[in-house]
Amino acid sequence: MKENDAKKTKKPWPTKKAMEQVYEMKLWGSDNTDFYSGVGSHLPEITNPYIDVLSSFLMAFKNPLVVCDLGCGDFNVGKELVKHTKKYIAVDIVTDLIEHNKKKFKEENLEFHCLDIAVDNLPSGDCALLRQVLQHLSNAEVQSIVNKLTHFKYVILTEHLPEGDFTPNKEIISGQGIRLKKQSGIDLLVPPFNFKVKEERQLLSVVLNDCKGIIVTTLYKL
Repeated sequence: MKENDAKKTKKPWPTKKAMEQVYEMKLWGSDNTDFYSGVGSHLPEITNPYIDVLSSFLMAFKNPLVVCDLGCGDFNVGKELVKHTKKYIAVDIVTDLIEHNKKKFKEENLEFHCLDIAVDNLPSGDCALLRQVLQHLSNAEVQSIVNKLTHFKYVILTEHLPEGDFTPNKEIISGQGIRLKKQSGIDLLVPPFNFKVKEERQLLSVVLNDCKGIIVTTLYKL
């Protein structure tokens, strides 16, 4: 009986612990704050173009969208987008990070939730943002998330990819690393994910000068 109970309560992936370790050990660097989501969330060459493109997209709607930021991190980027939305629901897997964000960022249309987006139900919304999140996850977790994205009208995906040709969707173990080491990156439209969309449009491409690869932001209409 105890063994069965353990199987029921055991989560299938150790991602939560891995991401907690990232912040506890400052594996993505530090700016003398308790929580730092790495240069991808702070380097102006990366963040400013993204904020500009996303702001333009969100402001184009007569009726503002409900946005779900799935993997909001330290919210250095998300904080710039809240004002362009009807409601902004920011989600991350690290409990202490979410509690920190709740205290630091307060807007009437802003909510923070601690969820494992591969395991838990996703909040309802019009548009899902996944900014450099899937690149850290195993294929099984990515697939679990993709299965839930069909409830959104729009998905905006940002991924760190190799420049030039690469073999997509090579398997990794979830953690701080990404598929770039394997000359690979996420492409949701090809196997094993085969994400079905009505339209695909690249919004942004940022070539990184001091490290390998390119950061690509893609809009999917479902």
